[in-house]
Amino acid sequence: MQFQWLRQAAERKPGSDLQRMASTVFKGLLFGLLTSGALATGSTSTPSTEGAYSALQEQRKLFKKAEMAIQQKRFTHYSQKLRPQLEDYPLLPHLDYLLLKARLYRLPYQQVDQFLLAHSSTALGNKLLENWLQTLAAKKRWHEYQSYYESHISSVKLKCHYLYARLKHGEEEAFEQVTALWNVGKSQPDACNPVFSRWQKEGLLTPAIAWERHGKAIKKRKRALARYLDRYLTEEQKVLASLYREVDRYPERISQFSRFREQSPEMQEIILHGINRLTRRKPERAYAAWEVYDAQQLFDQAEREKQIKNIIVKLAQRGKLDKVESILQQTREAQSTGLIEVMLRETLRNQQWAEAYHWLQMLPPESRNEKRWLYWRARAIEQLDIDDPLFPSPEQIYTRLSLTRGFYGFLSADKLGHKYSMINLPINPSPLAMERVANTDGIKRAKEFFAMSYINEARSEWFYSTRHLNKRDIMATAKLAEDWGWYRKSIQAMITIKHWDDLDMRFPLGFKDAVAGAAEATDIDPQLLFAIARQESAFSPDAKSPAGALGLMQLMPATARYTARKSGLRYSYRDLLNPSQNITLGSRYLNTLLRQFEGNRILAAAAYNAGPTRVRKWLSASEGKMPFDIWIETIPYKETRGYVQNVLSFSVIYGHKLGQEPSMVKPLEAGMHL
Repeated sequence: MQFQWLRQAAERKPGSDLQRMASTVFKGLLFGLLTSGALATGSTSTPSTEGAYSALQEQRKLFKKAEMAIQQKRFTHYSQKLRPQLEDYPLLPHLDYLLLKARLYRLPYQQVDQFLLAHSSTALGNKLLENWLQTLAAKKRWHEYQSYYESHISSVKLKCHYLYARLKHGEEEAFEQVTALWNVGKSQPDACNPVFSRWQKEGLLTPAIAWERHGKAIKKRKRALARYLDRYLTEEQKVLASLYREVDRYPERISQFSRFREQSPEMQEIILHGINRLTRRKPERAYAAWEVYDAQQLFDQAEREKQIKNIIVKLAQRGKLDKVESILQQTREAQSTGLIEVMLRETLRNQQWAEAYHWLQMLPPESRNEKRWLYWRARAIEQLDIDDPLFPSPEQIYTRLSLTRGFYGFLSADKLGHKYSMINLPINPSPLAMERVANTDGIKRAKEFFAMSYINEARSEWFYSTRHLNKRDIMATAKLAEDWGWYRKSIQAMITIKHWDDLDMRFPLGFKDAVAGAAEATDIDPQLLFAIARQESAFSPDAKSPAGALGLMQLMPATARYTARKSGLRYSYRDLLNPSQNITLGSRYLNTLLRQFEGNRILAAAAYNAGPTRVRKWLSASEGKMPFDIWIETIPYKETRGYVQNVLSFSVIYGHKLGQEPSMVKPLEAGMHL
């Protein structure tokens, strides 16, 4: 990080804090043994390792005391009594950060400069810089604010302060950046109001810009903001804006054609939004309205194509295939890979094999050769008993796919009665790379934070320490994370370098004892529990979904509470972030779903992701007439479709790692029509 204030800091005399931080060196064995292979596997400890472990535990206790002392503003006690005992502890810079943060209101420029110099391009340096900028803004020290501000800072609030500081010092070119900050579909922080006010007084807020933001607000579902923006519109625009908001709330009114005759860009925007909204609810009615407006307005060609495709996809999803065929005959421009795939799934759902084969032929070459569509090509050839110009027999396709690892490869192997292909090419980072990466300060801090369950801090240190690494060093971090038991990071590292064939890294046996206990208590195959945990959270105990699901097996609190009560288990919200408790509750819930669906893992997995009510609805719609592979392929939710495929294939991989060779789909499941 190239600080603009480097010259200022260099001119200041370094203090003792900087000298101490510069001399802080992690001394290796003391810290590394906690999560090393020897201790993790329970190998016999030597007196020296036991002593090192004991010393590390003592430092952790001191760290907690030091944190508490800083929080209680007992700064002298921390500096004189506790800090000297932590000189070689990896998290000492974190304590120094907390102390400095607590004193920022005194404007300690020299200490801030020293810390930022010592920790440039690190999580700690970035956090202190943002805290420092907030303090300078609160103190209205705008000149200093400008000198410290860095362009990489993502905070909108801090960016607004920076632009205000520039304007205070007569840099009117800063106005050029204000428009983009104001013209967004959501409310910005109050800190932006002063700079927005200056910008507005300069006459730079035009009705055209206000109209743009009004449209963005509506598309973001920020109706209150859209109404607020009326004050910046012309009288003519206000009439149109009111119509825009009405159509957003009541899309059916787009069919009142006499109200939308005006020829203008604003009216076209309103019409397109109304058609889009109506398409989600009533695609046939939306298409009827679209035909009227398409003849009346001169829409951009790209918008025309987008609009037609949206309508066709929704019609296909609703099973209106005759209507889709009719539209396609009228406009070939509507054809796209996404549309063809929708049509493919609809023909598969109806087991219209000739039509499915037709759409398979319509796919572009790159899609046609995907594993998914090769499998269905083989199935269509098999069902129709036809000669394919590229593949003499379906067995040729199945053989090709069976050599790959994954859902369609395993399905194909089952078709042929072959063993599953388990390609496993472990990474092999060099000892030199491992040592170099492990001894970087940020990785040391990440390791210790992780060991102490300070997960947010560990993530932050990990991010800043790994974001610019080369492939060789990323492999080293993957191995380190695996050794620590931070499985999500080892999995993510494999994704980053696109190495898909290290089965130990990509499919770790995380929390093995807890899984084994849950499997024994519920009589669920352990490989299925591993597969669910791998798919749900990549073994991240503190995972939280946008919907509120928590923990390794991503349980909703209400579901966990109900499951615990039904199973006679204790429950608290905090239990969901405890790996053993989460696995216990998750396995009990999965067991409930398996009982509901007569042991069918396909249906239970779908229900775990989308809920049992939806699964029963899908089963009712299929009337028990679909082969299992078609049922999976035509699950209405793309997320659930991929979820079920992953859980089934991951179960095979975990079975293999556990020394078993289970079938991906059990005979009972394979023989059922869903």
